[in-house]
Amino acid sequence: MKKVLGLLIVCLTVADVLFSQPLVSKMDSSVTTTHQVTIKGQRITYTATAGKQPVWDEKGKPVAGLFYVYYERSGVTDRAARPLIFSFNGGPGAASCWMHLGYTGPRRLLIDDEGYPVQPYGITENPNSILDVADIVYIEPVNTGFSRAANDSVPKSKFFGVYADIKYLAEWINTFVHRKNRWPSPKYLVGESYGTTRVSGLALELQESHWMYLNGVVLVSPTNLGIVRGGPVEAANKLPYFAAAAWFHKKLPADLQKKDLVDVLPEVEKFTINELIPALAMGGFLDPAKKKEITGKLARYTGISEKAILEHNLFIPTAFFWKELMRNEGYSVGRLDSRYLGIDRESGGDKPDYAAENTSWQHSFTPAINYYLREVLNYKTDLAYFVAGQTRPWDREGANTDHTAEDLRKAMAENPFLHLMVQSGYYDGACDYFNAKYNMWQMDPSGKLKDRMEWKGYRSGHMMYLRTEDLITSNEDIRNFIRKSTPKPGQPAKY
Repeated sequence: MKKVLGLLIVCLTVADVLFSQPLVSKMDSSVTTTHQVTIKGQRITYTATAGKQPVWDEKGKPVAGLFYVYYERSGVTDRAARPLIFSFNGGPGAASCWMHLGYTGPRRLLIDDEGYPVQPYGITENPNSILDVADIVYIEPVNTGFSRAANDSVPKSKFFGVYADIKYLAEWINTFVHRKNRWPSPKYLVGESYGTTRVSGLALELQESHWMYLNGVVLVSPTNLGIVRGGPVEAANKLPYFAAAAWFHKKLPADLQKKDLVDVLPEVEKFTINELIPALAMGGFLDPAKKKEITGKLARYTGISEKAILEHNLFIPTAFFWKELMRNEGYSVGRLDSRYLGIDRESGGDKPDYAAENTSWQHSFTPAINYYLREVLNYKTDLAYFVAGQTRPWDREGANTDHTAEDLRKAMAENPFLHLMVQSGYYDGACDYFNAKYNMWQMDPSGKLKDRMEWKGYRSGHMMYLRTEDLITSNEDIRNFIRKSTPKPGQPAKY
């Protein structure tokens, strides 16, 4: 009987290995290739590791495999001193291809100097990549890129929610740092759009749950990070963006149009804070003479008629602005980048038929990322690369209610080495630049952390890095941010 029982145990053990091993290996494998790139005139050799690393459940079983690409500069003598960057995109269902092949990575998709598609599709070297100063990991959350749950029985609630997302990604990063022996390295998080919500929450989660302290967080085109706005403040704060878009399309009065954009915007920002917010706060009780005055100034700064502004009670809906600004010319303007023009079925209506800029970007990135991962990085798979849109519904209620701005503030308060940089495009109408400034101001009402916070603006939209001039500037801003936030050996922090 003992022999039979022992044989049964052995058989069960072997069966467990046989049935579980394919699942683990499918979600825990990688391929490494070697490449070269010239960055800022210097020829650099690096390795690119493309693969999957598991997400584990409480019992140590894999519940998902996250796809990632890890770039590591070769020939570094002191890896412990070299910064390590974890990069996320947004959505929350957007893949990492946008910043990977558009912004900071060593290869970049072929586009023209303003960011528009070029055919035939392809990639080229990115001479502005930050790989010269830091190693980079591009991470795909579940149902983005090639990342997938282990099977359909894994509940979506484990992944698809503000803090569910933050929790499992923090655990994944912790495992990655263990495996690559990068604990001594200065560490940074970079997030774009909803990715700014993600990395703001991760800063505190890594710190308090995994004892992993960061040197910096970069927010690219940030969302509101859980700061409750709405009403008059959010509506008023859109005005500087409206003015920027109107300036670009030459819809402002001649005296403003002849000025440079960065000379126009401070005037609009001042009006927004000192006059527009108080006026909108008064609602229907605003003095008629003041209402007329405010209406005239709104028309001056937006390129929209006084009649249309009064019809909306001074609150200009952003979708209406995208439709109205170029209506007489037969176009709508883009949501995420209002330099782009759309062609609607009808000139009438109160919103565009489609997002002209997003269509253009998918046009550029989808062929490029599929070619690059499979043919250049040699990652072979029949899985579809999910560019966007596979993570609904996304939980933002109860335990998943977003308070990531406060998370980031607390992380900075606890960690004197942690710095923040915010990057915004002036023509971004979804995550507009002035509300991004407002978020940063409101994040730390005490003002005690402001010396470790900075904001940078660029003459493009949500993905400011698609415009060549801004690609150069924004990457250099990240380089400078890393240098400033990486103290010299032995340098103490000020608590």
